[in-house]
Amino acid sequence: MHRRSALGGAITALATAAAGVLVAAAVSTAPAVAAPAGTGTGYLHTDGNRIVDGTGATVRITGINWFGMETDNKTFHGLWSTNPWRGQLDKMASLGYNTLRVPYSNDALKPGATASGINDFVNPDLVGLSPLQILDKVVDYAGSKGMRVILDRHRPTSAGQSPLWYTSTVSEATWIDDWKMLAQRYAGNTTVIGADLHNEPHAEGTNPAATGACWGCGDPARDWRLAAERAGNAILSVQPNWLIFVEGVSCPSGGLSNVWDNDPSNDEDCGWWGGNLTKAKDFPVRLDVPNRLVYSPHEYATSVFEQNWFKSPDFPDNLPGIWDRYWGYLYKQNIAPIMMGEFGSTLADPRDRVWLEKLMAYTGTGVNGMSFTYWSWNPNSGDTGGIALDDWTSINTTKQAILQPYLIPPVGGGGGPTPTPTATPTSTPPPTGGCTAAYRQVNAWQGGFQGELTVTNTGTATVNPWQVAWTWPAGVSLASGWNATVTQSGTTVTAAAPTWAAALAPGASVTVGFTADGASAAPTTVKLNGTAC
Repeated sequence: MHRRSALGGAITALATAAAGVLVAAAVSTAPAVAAPAGTGTGYLHTDGNRIVDGTGATVRITGINWFGMETDNKTFHGLWSTNPWRGQLDKMASLGYNTLRVPYSNDALKPGATASGINDFVNPDLVGLSPLQILDKVVDYAGSKGMRVILDRHRPTSAGQSPLWYTSTVSEATWIDDWKMLAQRYAGNTTVIGADLHNEPHAEGTNPAATGACWGCGDPARDWRLAAERAGNAILSVQPNWLIFVEGVSCPSGGLSNVWDNDPSNDEDCGWWGGNLTKAKDFPVRLDVPNRLVYSPHEYATSVFEQNWFKSPDFPDNLPGIWDRYWGYLYKQNIAPIMMGEFGSTLADPRDRVWLEKLMAYTGTGVNGMSFTYWSWNPNSGDTGGIALDDWTSINTTKQAILQPYLIPPVGGGGGPTPTPTATPTSTPPPTGGCTAAYRQVNAWQGGFQGELTVTNTGTATVNPWQVAWTWPAGVSLASGWNATVTQSGTTVTAAAPTWAAALAPGASVTVGFTADGASAAPTTVKLNGTAC
């Protein structure tokens, strides 16, 4: 997206609808029950139409897009809000999104690139970091939660999308070199599972003078299938464990039909930007490393553009056949996995809710269903809105309720090099008086605040696994937490150690961060594994 156009038949222009906030309440229900595999273990690969982990277990990607790194800000949007970056990832994971698709532009990767739009009070740990360093932190934290990350080359520059994978200022060589750099940067970190090579290749120019991305036309300068092979194989030469996500085009010819010739016989079957994979069976993407290819179409509703099929008298029963034709056949014929990289709507038009319900049912339920990453987490997506509402904390419960039955929450797997947990899982509380606690209020706003509680083990024994508890006055409720699994029951808040940092050695400290709703209040009656600090 950002901002995609739709090309239906001979359509050459479109209008987008403004986003609307639908529901302002926060979701408090528990996520759907996870399949045993979660996001799997180790790197992922393909087996027919399945994505599988290192043990051969089927993995379904049910993720979400968090954009911003492809814009002038060069980093995630919403970092200007009162919800810290970790709090936003906490919420995504708790809702059941097991993968994060991260759009970027090559501008954000340049030496000296600077990130902007960051609330320093809420995100002090991001101050002075480059876009890539912020991405590193997001990858590490997402991995600690069992989430996976897909990197998406969304734009050559922050100025906008391009029909081809290169422009006059960003060459194919730069595109490929930057991909190889990212593949090397995250080598060995199984949180990052692959590359979405270029976002929404699409037609440009009127046939027969097409200048946009074609599929199977054989022109090295325009054939997206051939370019995907060149980039995919270059990435696999330095990181053979990554999945290669390849989007479709809009019109296989790479050009728009002539709407003025009054001859419908030569009007081409065109679809969404990146959404047309009709030629992929006859002209498949050929990669040097087997079992790495995932096709990744995009699919949208009327809030983006009113395609002809939305006006058909047999709507919505016509939708499965349309999806079969454009991309679903690849999955149904066991040719390759499908991972819908983008789909979304404001749901302002009642037809869009029907569309979304039909689309999710089409993908199938359970771990064997088609994979997807919803567009988007961001509320500031102009023609779709987001799962998050304008405060970047509350949730659009209407959208979430439709997606919820299809989500496989992140459990296990993921993560790069992390501290090795102590082998002995027994819990050893420190002796009486064996801990100290220090609280710092980081920020406050109308109706809420952010804080950090640092607890130090002053005892003589390692606490493994550690657990910190405290109490708040009535009326103060937890919104999000990080560096631990933070929960609340009544006025008692409990922060349980993550599996990747379970041990707290003598003299060591842990800092639990959180945001809360209600009047600012310092934690009281702080305890480490039941011992008062």
